[in-house]
Amino acid sequence: MEYCSQKDAVRIEMPEEGTHIAFHNHKKLMRVPFVIYADFECFTEKVDTCQPDPSQAYTKAYQQHRPSGFCYRVKYAHGDYKDSVIYCGEDAAKKFVQCMEQEVREIAKLYKENKPIEMTDADKEIFEATTNCHICGGELAGDKVRDHDHLTGKYRGAAHNQCNLDFQLPRHVPIVFHNLSGYDAHLFVSELGFGEGKINCIPNTDEKYISFSKEVDGALEMRFIDSYRFLPNSLETLAGNLTKEQFGAIKKCFGDRYELMIRKGVYPYDYMDGPAKLEETQLPPKEDFFSKLYGTHISDEDYAHAQQVFKEFRCKTLRDYHNLYLESDVAILEDIFEDFRNICMANYKLDPAHYFTSPGLSYDAMLKCTGVRLELLSDPDMLMMFENATRGGVAMISHRHGKANNPYMKNFDSSQPTKYLTYLDANNLYGWAMVQSLPTGDFEWVEPEEIEYPDDHEYGAMVECDLEYPEKLHDAHNDYPLAPENVKINKVRKLVPHLGKREKYTLHYGNLKMYLTMGMKLTKTRRIIRFRQSPWLKHYIDLNTALCTKAKTDSEKDFFKLMNVSVFGKTMENIRKRVDVKLVNSEKQALKLVAKPNFDRRVVFTNNLAAVHMKKTKLKFDKPVYLGACILDISKTLMYDFHYGFIRKMYGDNAQLLFTDTDSLAYEIKTEDRGLLQGHYTTQCLDTQLEICKPMNIIRSRLHQIYTEEINKIALSAKDDKRHILEDGISTLAHGHYKIEKDI
Repeated sequence: MEYCSQKDAVRIEMPEEGTHIAFHNHKKLMRVPFVIYADFECFTEKVDTCQPDPSQAYTKAYQQHRPSGFCYRVKYAHGDYKDSVIYCGEDAAKKFVQCMEQEVREIAKLYKENKPIEMTDADKEIFEATTNCHICGGELAGDKVRDHDHLTGKYRGAAHNQCNLDFQLPRHVPIVFHNLSGYDAHLFVSELGFGEGKINCIPNTDEKYISFSKEVDGALEMRFIDSYRFLPNSLETLAGNLTKEQFGAIKKCFGDRYELMIRKGVYPYDYMDGPAKLEETQLPPKEDFFSKLYGTHISDEDYAHAQQVFKEFRCKTLRDYHNLYLESDVAILEDIFEDFRNICMANYKLDPAHYFTSPGLSYDAMLKCTGVRLELLSDPDMLMMFENATRGGVAMISHRHGKANNPYMKNFDSSQPTKYLTYLDANNLYGWAMVQSLPTGDFEWVEPEEIEYPDDHEYGAMVECDLEYPEKLHDAHNDYPLAPENVKINKVRKLVPHLGKREKYTLHYGNLKMYLTMGMKLTKTRRIIRFRQSPWLKHYIDLNTALCTKAKTDSEKDFFKLMNVSVFGKTMENIRKRVDVKLVNSEKQALKLVAKPNFDRRVVFTNNLAAVHMKKTKLKFDKPVYLGACILDISKTLMYDFHYGFIRKMYGDNAQLLFTDTDSLAYEIKTEDRGLLQGHYTTQCLDTQLEICKPMNIIRSRLHQIYTEEINKIALSAKDDKRHILEDGISTLAHGHYKIEKDI
């Protein structure tokens, strides 16, 4: 009841006892036949405003973004389909949605054709000899059938009858933007409110969506997805990872001059503030390419490139250059994402175009590659105990100022102690944790004497207990206390490493063993969940690591790194934080939702589109939530072992921890030269205790209207409530330290 009272009031639905999850998404092995790649460009219209007081925090909009044009390309899996479509005009958002609806209608017609199977003699021989389903991999028996591509008629392989029936053409057409959620979606989502068709969305907030879609004529849906949620880097960086041979779309668009376009284009965003600029007959001067958003000028090389493109493609106006820039961006996006799809299909037989994010893709790839069957929790008390054990990485400043003094410095003072500053990072921390033994099932409540296991035992446990920190350890452990705890400080819950007591503290049994070995005292064992465990995820992590090592291109290397990082992200998914936002385009829909008892609020964007925020009435816990809790706890053992088992053992009190942030540790070390890296860490405003505001520029949406804003906010502050700051303003004590008279 105590854990339950800390959660929002909602009915939870638990799986039946003995329920397992495994890979079953075999339909996602099919390459999505049609994918549309698109991009918008905007005018940055100036917004008149007064200049606020720079000494105070403020937000000031100085530009509003309005669509100037769009480009899209339709990629067909079986050959050429059509040329790029480019449009430049003030009604670009409306025109774009109309074009997408028409493209989806045409694709729906093709889906209905259903070409008959075409089998060669060789295909027939292969079919007769095949003993396993090419879709699920299972053994074939009396239900063996021929599976074929309904668009081309090509024979694909032998399959179970049910697998063949399930292996149908997708009912959606992915429309891919890079940074859809943060930018492009706001430009046209309101236009979806016109016309018939149900609108669906996967929301982060009322107006920021992971994905959204709309049915077209009740046949297919146009599904908008964000390539940035798969490939979280700029187009410029991603394009730089491709080889010339991988720019197929660029070559189709620009022919012999393609080499000019395989890099991210150069565009005067701030200069293009209205339609009149499109009619200018030459590029603006180099200084007009200045980006206020980033506070940077373009290089002479970039400007020369822009001039060469303008000349080589015989642009007569900035409208021509605008269209050229748009088409090159879309073609680059197509080449990047198609390369991503090819790598994924080659190694996991899964098409990213079926998914919304890289964690969802990687999670399925993990289930498929490992063949693991993970039991789902059916006991709500076990669920909440694992939730209580889920704590992120430790981030704190233990010592607020460090200063190096060593022979490698120009101002070295030989009369003072030799000091080095070093910043150390745990390489692939969560990857390391994921190859350790992790739960698979057989969850049960047990007594304390039943968990005396070595680390590599087939059983593991999660323990709820009370712990104490003996005073004799306070000085030695002050920099980096064990067993960090979520503590409410000044009405805000934060992860705090402290030296006080812990009551009803839940942790992995491996962490408990480490903490007890290092001197903490177990005063009471309250509850224990035992589970079967094995290093089942190691195969997947090691596979990606090996593939990364063998990768021939940077894009492949980045992909395999991403697949390991993303699967951890999926294990950390907290469904309690999901929001329920309905996009409605009719008064009838809105009134129906508003009348429900779980209605929360609504946001009206236009007369034709509103977001209705509903409170959750039911949560279905159909994910192995225990994985994230175990991985996070296990990762902490590596950090503590390095600090206490290596650094403190080697340097003792001569090693002063300055700060830590999840997988990194920064030290000031008094020592003679032992090969430590030279570093430098400075802090400001410690002496004056002032809070310093600094301006920054961002792009932000308000009711799906995009603005460039200048925000003046606190950038440097001496305040820190995670530690007890001593009178010198530099040294700190962990909360709970015996030297503190009055603690939080």
